[in-house]
Parts: sequence; structure tokens; C-alpha cells
Amino acid sequence: MIRLRRPSDDLLRRVLDDQRAKPFSYPSVGATRSGAAPSGYRTDRFDTDLGADEGDRFNRAGQALLRWVPQRGTGIRIFPDHPVAADQAFVLVLPLPLSGWAVAPARVAYLLDEPDRVGYAYGTLPAHPAQGEEAFIVVRSGGRVRFEVVAFSRPHDVLARVGKPVSRLLQVRTIKSYLRAMEAATA
Repeated sequence: MIRLRRPSDDLLRRVLDDQRAKPFSYPSVGATRSGAAPSGYRTDRFDTDLGADEGDRFNRAGQALLRWVPQRGTGIRIFPDHPVAADQAFVLVLPLPLSGWAVAPARVAYLLDEPDRVGYAYGTLPAHPAQGEEAFIVVRSGGRVRFEVVAFSRPHDVLARVGKPVSRLLQVRTIKSYLRAMEAATA
């Protein structure tokens, strides 16, 4: 859903109520965990070094991740404003470059809570302008802490399909902003 005016909480609540119980809009839910994206989807892998695994850096990075710091760092609003939780449905409100907002409902597909990996993936719901899944993972390995974004997606909304080159440019710009936001949160 593309909106020219900032979406109200009432509109976001209605979208969430409508989408909450609907199935994910793509096959192979959880595929970002294995890295085997379904056919016909573009796969992305981005990562950044967050620094030496010293002090509480790994824990701080994990806590920032579960408070939506990568998304907030790009100007994305999460509705409702709750920390990441299993099976949580929510709406992303993404600012568009010239004007307007994309309203993008999604649901947490899985959580990771391991000694050296913490994170989650969320998947798109039917009213999302794209179809696919994005995983956000903090990893501790070799004395370093890293942040990884693994995703597979394709345009779903008519405007996203027609504007595929622009949609792709915005997608890559957003992912790179996720990385910068996590770097800043753990500096």
C-alpha cells in the first residue's frame, strides 16, 4: 500500500487486524535460515563488522537488533512499537524518497537465540508491496561480532513491479542503512 499522507495509527491498526491471521505471501517460509531461496526470487547477503568481541558488544548488538534498531535507523516506523517476538505481526511504515509512505505488513518467521547467534527473520504478508523474507542476525565468531542481513524477495505490488529498478535501488539503500545503524548502535 502506498500512501501520500503519513498513515494514521487507526489505518495501521486496521491493516494489521486484516493481515495478522493471513498466511505469508511467499513459499519456503524460513528459507533465509538455510540460504535456499525459492525460485524466482532475488537473494541478497550483506554484512558488516561491528568490532571486537569484547565487553558486552555481542549482547548490546543483540538487544539493539530486537528493538528494531536497523529499521529505525533508516527512518522506518514499526507499528505497534513492541520489541521483536515470535510470530509477531506488525506493519512497517517506510518513507518513500520523494513523498509518501509504503505500508508493509509482515510477521516474524523465526527467532534465533544461540550462544553465538541472535536474530530473527520476518516475512511479508499479502498486502506488503514485496514478497519475501529478511533475516537480521548478529554473529560472534573468531573474536569479532558481525551483523548479517540475508534476504530473498521480488516485487509484489503493481507499482513495485513497474518501478522495479527504483524499487531495487531503494531496497539496497535500505539494507546498507541497516548496516550503518547497527554499526552506530554498537560503536
